[in-house]
Amino acid sequence: MHRVTLPPIGTFRAWRDAARSFLAGNVPPEQILWGDHATAPDLLSDDSPPTDGGAVSVPRNFIQMAETVVWHSDPERFALLYAFLWRLRETPHKNLMADRGDRDLARLRRMEKNVRRCQHKMKAFVRFREIGRPGAARRSFAAWFEPTHHTVEPTADFFVRRFGDMDWRILTPDVSAVFEQGKLSFSEGYDKPDLPEDASEALWITYFQNIFNPARLKVQAMQSEMPKKYWKNLPEAAYIPQMIADAPMRARAMAEAAPTLPPARVEQLKAQLASCKSAWSGSSEALPKAIRSCTRCPLHCNATQAVLGEGPAQADLMIVGEQPGEMEDLSGRPFVGPAGQLFDQAAAKAELDRETAYVTNAVKHFKFSVRGKRRIHQRPDVSEIEHCRWWLDAEIATVRPKLILAMGATAARSLTGKETGLHARRGTIETGRAGLPVLITFHPAYLLRLSEPEVRKQAEAQFTQDLALAATFVAPDKAPAHSDHLQAFTQEAPSPRAP
Repeated sequence: MHRVTLPPIGTFRAWRDAARSFLAGNVPPEQILWGDHATAPDLLSDDSPPTDGGAVSVPRNFIQMAETVVWHSDPERFALLYAFLWRLRETPHKNLMADRGDRDLARLRRMEKNVRRCQHKMKAFVRFREIGRPGAARRSFAAWFEPTHHTVEPTADFFVRRFGDMDWRILTPDVSAVFEQGKLSFSEGYDKPDLPEDASEALWITYFQNIFNPARLKVQAMQSEMPKKYWKNLPEAAYIPQMIADAPMRARAMAEAAPTLPPARVEQLKAQLASCKSAWSGSSEALPKAIRSCTRCPLHCNATQAVLGEGPAQADLMIVGEQPGEMEDLSGRPFVGPAGQLFDQAAAKAELDRETAYVTNAVKHFKFSVRGKRRIHQRPDVSEIEHCRWWLDAEIATVRPKLILAMGATAARSLTGKETGLHARRGTIETGRAGLPVLITFHPAYLLRLSEPEVRKQAEAQFTQDLALAATFVAPDKAPAHSDHLQAFTQEAPSPRAP
């Protein structure tokens, strides 16, 4: 049995030399007891590792990992590294070092990550205080730090590069780093010294308090990056609890003191917002001409003409479809194509007189794609629906109906702001954007696309039922029994025509 005790300074080199000798001598891991005594002066105890054997090949990425893991505080780190190195002799290097499912490698990687995190914290939380005499050739500083792992030696080069123009020492309970006259050395650990206050400490605390942003305070995230165990050695940490307590008040004060936009810029923004609002300010007589000359979206570029709504100017019922089809685009009238013919048939069964209702579309221009000599209908997108809502809102304000019948998803979206779940919403009444009741139903074109006879028959029956429900507003004396909930809805909300 071989017993090995490694020194606290030069630990990696000592472990590497011992591991290389043991591996060359074919000594298995179970025959080695690795010691971790910080005050041990010698590399080895009475037993020395064998020196016989040939050269040993070790993968570079293992060496890089070992250079970090040896500084971990776990006393088993040396044995774990040698055991894994022993396994590398029998397994291809690339396969074992890349095996994420290997438990030993996973543990070593976690230890490597912990050491690197401790190094990062050391770089961030070491606070130097001046201890040299004024006027000396080189200023002298000292700092006290309590690392979680043995990270002073591997991190010292960072401080040499950063503070190479001064003398300094970093004292810890384990190992201390001393940099004097441009030379770095290491010594044993110390008890916590009584360091003098730094004259620039008050300036640093003032700076720290002023860069604190109370509006973005996240206490848990802050403590994750700045753990409380380091606070006792940080001069600014004494002010953190009060800064956290004052954060809400300071955030409100910042919001109240925030600069406002110049008046000219505000007016520009208001004008831009006003241009996007769907509000017709012209007269009802000028509305048809304005719709015909509409260029608010690109649909007018290819369509033959805008299709206007038609019906009584003061109708109790407004029927809104999705958009014109090819025949509507050519004739300039709504619902004259196959879908319009199916609508007329269902309206006759429901005893709904189309002549008493105002019929229009949510989108005024025909959107299509060309395939050969045919123009194939395309569904309008959200932007086109929103641009055309300007005209639909103007029509609603002019007609002022008691009920709006929304046929299809496009009409439902334009009137209520929602288009999802049309089948679940069919036959229900919702409050539209204008505050009027909106009855949701299918679009006749959807019924024409149904290929299964039974499914189409059922859908047509539901569509006819919805038209009959809407017909009660045109002929209340013929109201069917299932219109009770519609009447109750209209009783709860006053008519828009009421003065």
